[in-house]
Amino acid sequence: MNYPPSVKKLIDLFSKFPTVGPRTAARFVFYLMKKPKEEIEELLSSISNLKKAVKICSFCFNPFEAEGELCPICSDTRRDKTLLCLVEKESDLIALEKTKKYNGLYFILGGSVSAFKKEEIKKLRIKELKERIKSYPKIKEIIIATNPTAEGQATALYLERLLKPLNKKISRLARGLPVGGELEYADEETLGSALEGRK
Repeated sequence: MNYPPSVKKLIDLFSKFPTVGPRTAARFVFYLMKKPKEEIEELLSSISNLKKAVKICSFCFNPFEAEGELCPICSDTRRDKTLLCLVEKESDLIALEKTKKYNGLYFILGGSVSAFKKEEIKKLRIKELKERIKSYPKIKEIIIATNPTAEGQATALYLERLLKPLNKKISRLARGLPVGGELEYADEETLGSALEGRK
């Protein structure tokens, strides 16, 4: 039996979300069908407001809601402008911020690359990264905080080679993070010590 067109369309849309397959997407749709109209309207309003209210920081690409072009981290005059931490995604930035052990700037790469798929490099914000480093001569150290996965390691190696000619100190998070893990799931203490023990 096939799903009605409206249900099928929503399943297809949810299936495009990261880590969501057709079966999970179908569960989402049937869960929503049981919800009262007010809750559905609240969800629709929140999704619509997401695009209107949330801006992307012109320096680090972190989403935020406030006046100006820079997010609260980048516009904070108390931050150490000599440090730049490169992370794969927004949730990694949040995880590092929660440690309260880092007080520099960030740059969200927008993903990672596989050692075998060179075309993935185009997805990373490499051009923007080079522009940021050149336009901020105060930056003395670049911390590569990619995830300890195969893709994260490949990305870190690629970035090290790319950034070497810029004559900045380049460090990576210390071990202690589980190999194959993700920064956003590491506890704050492990992340904090990895940050402090960077090499």
